[in-house]
Amino acid sequence: MFKQLLVPVDGSDISKKSLKKVAQLAKSDGAAVTLVYVSDPTPPLAYSDSTMGYMITTKEHKQACEAFAKSVFKQAQTQFGAGIKVSTIHALDISLAQGILDAAKKSKADVIVMASHKRTGISGVLLGSETHDVIVHAKLPVLVLG
Repeated sequence: MFKQLLVPVDGSDISKKSLKKVAQLAKSDGAAVTLVYVSDPTPPLAYSDSTMGYMITTKEHKQACEAFAKSVFKQAQTQFGAGIKVSTIHALDISLAQGILDAAKKSKADVIVMASHKRTGISGVLLGSETHDVIVHAKLPVLVLG
């Protein structure tokens, strides 16, 4: 049914659990998988492992993001067995949803397969839903795994 799956990954438990289902779907359809990780291109005032705030250059921030994306991709790729072609895209975008949509175009995906945090109520209002934003703005099918 699908030949090119775009799968956003972030290293979270929800993301890791969904990869097993993605692998099954890719194997049954003979589909290729493109993993995407989206980083904010703007450096924060301080990194979480810092005890004191310090300035970091944009170049250093991009290097840190690239290193983290590589570790997320390496961990995610272990979920796919032989016979499934897996590629990666590390996107830099202020909007997570827009980064995913741009990666879908770049990879020529025919479906976006996402995990959802299932935020509802106040947490849904305050934290929003990137999955919802992707669904609303996507011009291709979005498969949401729960």
